[in-house]
Amino acid sequence: MKFITKSTEETVELGRKIGKTLQPNDVVALIGDLGAGKTTLAQGIAQGLGVKEYVTSPTFIIINEHQGRIPLYHIDLYRLETPGAIEDLGIQEYFSKGGVCVIEWAERLGELRPSNIKSIEIKVMSEDERRFIFFPDIILKP
Repeated sequence: MKFITKSTEETVELGRKIGKTLQPNDVVALIGDLGAGKTTLAQGIAQGLGVKEYVTSPTFIIINEHQGRIPLYHIDLYRLETPGAIEDLGIQEYFSKGGVCVIEWAERLGELRPSNIKSIEIKVMSEDERRFIFFPDIILKP
């Protein structure tokens, strides 16, 4: 499934729709270059999960926990370059903790990648336009 957004607001709205579909123990991998819109999409996902606080990139903290209708574990692996460093976080515990994991730079998971992961690849098409490809398809509710 593919989507194109033409603004930050459209990217947040797409994320909101995704967040409404997610269930406990879902893991969403966000894959894309620096500045592609991973955090913007994560902000929309948080809104769809009912998170009231503003969601920022957890680049320096690595894992931020937010409360919504189900917990959101927003994880950023940008600063971790090896699967060993990622494993030392205890990241696999988050996959079955009853919340939703949204992982930026998820391609760094390597063999730690859970089998039930839903990946979203983000491509920059222009300054404002982004293309989102879902693997496997995420069924969006209107």
